[in-house]
Amino acid sequence: MPFPILGSIDPHTKKKQPIKIHHKMKKRYFILLISILLVSCKPNNSEGVFKILPQPQEWKIKGKSDLKKSDIAFHHSPTSKTLPPGSDFLGQAKATNIIEQAQLVYSINPELDLKSEGYILDINVDQVQINAKDQAGLIYGLATLEQLMEDAGEQGVNLPLCHIKDYPLLSYRAIHLDIKHHRETLDYYYSLIDKLKKYKINAIIAEVEDKIKYKRQPVVGSSDALTIEQWQKLSEYARKRNISISPLVQGLGHASFVLKHEQYKSLRDNPQSDWAFDPLNPETYRVQYDLYLDALEALPHGKYLHVGGDEVKTTGRNSGKTSLELQLIWLNKVCQFAEKQGRIPIFWDDMPLKQTGLYSPMFRPEMPKVKVDSIWNVNQKNLEEFLPQFPKNCIYMRWNYHTPEAYGNTKTMQWFRDQGLKVMGATAGQTRWVLMPQRESNMKNIRSFALSSIETGLNGLLLTLWDDDSPHFELYHRGIIAFANDTWSGDQLSKSELKSAFRQREYSFTLADKDFAFIDSLEESVSQWKNILLQGNKRNYLKEMENPEENGLIELPDGRNSGQWTIKNKERLSIAEKMIENTTKVGQKIEQMQKLAKRNSYALEVYQRVNEIVGFTPKILLALKRFDYATKGEEKLIEKAKIIQLKLDFYNLRDKVEKTYSKTRVINKPNDYILDQDHHHHLANQLHTFDWQFYAELLMFDKMDKQLKW
Repeated sequence: MPFPILGSIDPHTKKKQPIKIHHKMKKRYFILLISILLVSCKPNNSEGVFKILPQPQEWKIKGKSDLKKSDIAFHHSPTSKTLPPGSDFLGQAKATNIIEQAQLVYSINPELDLKSEGYILDINVDQVQINAKDQAGLIYGLATLEQLMEDAGEQGVNLPLCHIKDYPLLSYRAIHLDIKHHRETLDYYYSLIDKLKKYKINAIIAEVEDKIKYKRQPVVGSSDALTIEQWQKLSEYARKRNISISPLVQGLGHASFVLKHEQYKSLRDNPQSDWAFDPLNPETYRVQYDLYLDALEALPHGKYLHVGGDEVKTTGRNSGKTSLELQLIWLNKVCQFAEKQGRIPIFWDDMPLKQTGLYSPMFRPEMPKVKVDSIWNVNQKNLEEFLPQFPKNCIYMRWNYHTPEAYGNTKTMQWFRDQGLKVMGATAGQTRWVLMPQRESNMKNIRSFALSSIETGLNGLLLTLWDDDSPHFELYHRGIIAFANDTWSGDQLSKSELKSAFRQREYSFTLADKDFAFIDSLEESVSQWKNILLQGNKRNYLKEMENPEENGLIELPDGRNSGQWTIKNKERLSIAEKMIENTTKVGQKIEQMQKLAKRNSYALEVYQRVNEIVGFTPKILLALKRFDYATKGEEKLIEKAKIIQLKLDFYNLRDKVEKTYSKTRVINKPNDYILDQDHHHHLANQLHTFDWQFYAELLMFDKMDKQLKW
């Protein structure tokens, strides 16, 4: 039947005739109609659709002002304070000494009854006023104004007549910048800081490893590392935007970036392993302190020194001391060093808990409270025996990436507080997921840890973003923005509202509708992509295997038993077909968004490349299925030609991905780079080139070349 959205007048009957639209076009017209309605709707009597992230604590829209985005021509500060760096969104607006001439008036009032970093923003009929508690509050009031101006300008409407009272619920809101396996371009780091400022993130913990050109231990720095001076300039740029960068220099364990070098092998706890330092060797501390000093010089504005200390069990060269004794010897020494340098040390807390039998309950939310308490009753004495040796100046960072709501996790954090020890949580926006973060960017667990941190009065939370399998950093932004929102204002927004606001803020108000939500759907196919060609969960282990083509990849069709391979792989082929169907839909949605997006087109390009990778790999399986059914020589030749073309298509795709990623990322390691022993099987640590990303596919094409009987 006709679908009467639009119509025309019949010249003979003078009646309106509906345009007949094919049923496949109806949804597209619905989306168009929704976009039109979004432009014209007037929530709270104000023109336009405005969304701010993080969601303000109090926000009342009372109508529309007389101010358009382009009307902000003059700004005034009663105390002659200059605008902070990062205010270029105001365009050519100039300072004026006449308050009546100014469309923007801003001030700082330390007596304001608000928490630190708070501000009050009022948009009146013809003037915007920002009254901030401190410099940070002024930066964040302007960040909110920037978002409102962005929405108003894009929609062609006036700024809303509104009152905003805003402040953070957590004072320290840090993201983790892990660059152990690659680094980005310098320009990308600067643009990242601008984005973090916009969303009111106020700290970075930079896991620098070998990406500083160390002066005191120059062998450790990679030849593509940033110089101390380059880090200093970046740190200063961040400081001016209320972002403090503190270094994380791994110590005791995770020390391969140092101990892989020949001249440091004598410092190994186990001479055969580059994983851990010997905590009883005085030279260990001379080297670690040198690295700390250079890192603190490179990042002079941070308040912390994160010393690592996780996932390690040392023997002290068979000294007879327990692993926990050795770890606490090391921890006390590095904490004393940090204090002398005016930094607060941070330490991952997992090993003392693991070595005393208290680790498991933190990651088992299904474990009953009575069971958790019984485990603590039995093992708590093991931990408290060492309590006098726990440094008091250290922050014990309780990391939990998937189950922060577990009673065992909250009980552990309470134990630290009860002992007078400082504790901070660490959640995750990226763990060991390939290609991109998954589980809805880990939003559920980010929120859970943020809320528990707020409720228990903790000062802050860290969002870890591990580089182990090196997804593109653009794909972390949804998780970062969710973290920014939840640590600032809690759970005012539902998950669906937060996702919608993310799409509006990052791309366009026209893309806020759920019809443009593709990331969760793409995540599902990405999770299936990892092992679609493999025998089990082996993508991370292929490089170390003996004969990975046979022991890691699935077997190929046997030309003597037509159709048997297809029967054996029925379930795998079904998944492959669904992956192709899903990525086709996602690709169409991304292309539609690219036409409508006003901002961050590069992020969509990265998502597009990921979607193409995920959609390509299952095509290999379908090609094998067709070959499996080819019985005649002519049929096999046809399928051979298709497989050859598929291989060429793969190489073209690889080039496209590398071209896109290399716009912001240094994708290849230097020729002189020494790969370490890869104890945790990090994909990004296994090759000098970016081929680690496609290693399974490359092996599969080699295997097909060798084994398929044409």
